[in-house]
Parts: sequence; C-alpha cells; structure tokens
Amino acid sequence: MKYANRLENMKASEIREILKLTQLPDIISFAGGMPAPELFPIEEMKNITVKVLEESGQKALQYSTTEGFLPLREKIADRMKKFGIEAQGEDILITSGSQQGLDFAGKIFLNPKDVVICESPSYLGAISAFKAYECEFLEVATDDDGMIMEDLEKKLKENPQARLIYVIPDFQNPTGKTWSVERRKKLLELANKYDLPIIEDNPYGELRYDGEILPSLKGLDTEGRVVFLGSFSKIFCPGLRLGWVYASKEILEKFILSKQPADAHTSTMAQMEVNAFIENYDLDHHVEELKRVYKKRRDLMLNTMKETFPKEIKYTYPEGGLFIWVELPRGMDAKELMKKALEKKVAFVPGGSFFPNGGNENTFRLNYSNMTDERIVEGIRRLGEVLKTEILK
Repeated sequence: MKYANRLENMKASEIREILKLTQLPDIISFAGGMPAPELFPIEEMKNITVKVLEESGQKALQYSTTEGFLPLREKIADRMKKFGIEAQGEDILITSGSQQGLDFAGKIFLNPKDVVICESPSYLGAISAFKAYECEFLEVATDDDGMIMEDLEKKLKENPQARLIYVIPDFQNPTGKTWSVERRKKLLELANKYDLPIIEDNPYGELRYDGEILPSLKGLDTEGRVVFLGSFSKIFCPGLRLGWVYASKEILEKFILSKQPADAHTSTMAQMEVNAFIENYDLDHHVEELKRVYKKRRDLMLNTMKETFPKEIKYTYPEGGLFIWVELPRGMDAKELMKKALEKKVAFVPGGSFFPNGGNENTFRLNYSNMTDERIVEGIRRLGEVLKTEILK
C-alpha cells in the first residue's frame, strides 16, 4: 500500500501517548492541558440542551452554513473587545476547536520546504499541524517577555523562505510566559517589513490571574496580516469542540474554502447550545470562577515547588493560563525522570517534543488546572522527592 509523503511527518502526539498512561485513577497527572471537569456547568447545559431542542430542534439538528451560527459569531466578536479587537460577527469563522484553525493555517500558507517561525519552545499541537504540510521550523529564542526580537530579525534576514510566524503571546503553551506590549509591537513591525502573516493563538487569554489583559496582536494589527485563533475549550467546555478564526476578509475567505471540504461546518447543535448559554446564563461569571480556582491552584503548585524542589531546578511564574515550565540542570533527561515519577504515580509532559528541531530534553511542563488542591500538593511533593534523588546521584 502506498501512502502520501506527508504522512511521514505525521506521528502520534507524545502528549496523547502519555495521557494514555495517566488515565488510571491512582495517577496524579500534571500532564494534560485539561480544564477542571468539576467546574463544567453540567446542570445548566442540561437545561440549555432541552431549551434548544424544544425551541429550535429542527434547525439545531440540520446542516448549517460553513461560516457558523451568526448570533454566536456576533457574541464572539463582542467578547473580543477585551483584547482590543473591534470585530463584526460576519468577520468570524466558527471552527471545530482552534486546532482546526491551525490545520487550515498550514493548508493555506505552507508549501513543502517553507519555513515556519515559532517560539522556542512552542505548542506541540501547532507543530504537528504544520508538519503535516511538510514545512521546516525556525525557533526563535525567548525570555520572560516573549520572543527576543534581535534573534527574530536575524532569522528573518537569513531565511527568505520563511512564510509564516506562529506565536502564543498570552500564557504561552508550554512555558506560561506572556509577551510584553513592546515585543508585540516590534513583532508586527517586523512582520510588516518582511510581509509575513502571523498566527496569533489565544486559547488562554481570558484566564489572567494577575494584572490586566494586554492588547492582542490582532488588536494592534494595522495591515490585516494577523490571524486570531480563539476557543471555548479553556473558558467553557472542550468537549463541545468550538473555536473560531478572526482575520481580514481576504484571509478569512481562504479559511472558509479550507473548511468546506474538511467538514462542511461545525456542529450546529453545539453552536446553538453555547449561544443559548451566553443568552441565559453568565459566561463572564463562569470565567471568573475558573480564574478563582486556577489562581489558587497555580499558587499552591508554585509554593509547594518552592518548598520541595531542589534549588537547582528553575521554573516559570505564569500570570495566567494553565502551565508552569520547568528546567532541569543540563545533562538531565526529563523522559528518564518521567519513568521515575510514574513509579511514584505522578505524570508530567517531557519538554523535548515542544522544540520542533529537537534537543532541550532537560525540560518539562506541569499543568495545575486539572488536579484538586490535595492532589497538587501530594503530587508535587512526590515529584520533589524524585528530583532530589536524581540530582544527588
């Protein structure tokens, strides 16, 4: 049997494979980027589902337009004002999760051997999506304020085959870092100079626990080159698989054309359910409750790490989002550490797979949103014991 060459670039996600090991009830898992299931509005969604079926059942269960349910698109446009974006509902395309938007971005912008510029490290799901289109990656060094612009400009000068810049400026996955406003403005200046589109991935932007929401790249965009990807997965319910794309009309048309042969449209029922939830309940209140719980869990994890991790271990202090990034001393391998941690019934994600060109095996990612307070404390203490043992070797 012969298959397309692009399949050589499509491998099973390392995170998905690890998650298979963490489904056992006795595993304390900091591996996935999953929301807290106990905060899902289950009773409210029961009521909403009945309401949608009783009032609009024939429409909810029928085919719909590729662009999506307009009332929901209008509500999304309104929510985006908090990121400094003035959008209209007609400028929004509903997708089956923001992951679908990443896949479409690769389909639209990339030919084989084209280069994607990304942060180092970057989101594994985006790396996998773009790799399917046989591209190459250039990683740009980062610090606590985001991409280092001098390194970015150097790479842009040296690589005219660059076709796309992919970034997560707010509470980046996997590091949890947030870009400064100055870096955001400089990125746009360079993208304008070198005539490159930017994919701004923003699934966590509303989950800020310290300070104020910063203006998005799209909100600062003056040339229509930024594609904003949003999602209800982290602020509502990931199982509904609802995301969106906001872009200039020219670019959005390409995303619509890409979606038509992919799935025709995203679930009409799911779109109408979310729309009805926003109309009948308070989504902002729900997000505030998420923030309250996640902030407590972030602080609990950081404080327990401070108490139990060896002083040689470095880690980030995220202002929001779901992740803490950990750096081990050089020479240590997080994959080997993972084996020891699993013996103690603790799981995390080794960091090497977040670097598209390899290396950096002395890193790993921790998630604090999905475990209870008690399990966070116990899991980090167990992990601290493993780290002390391995560092003393």
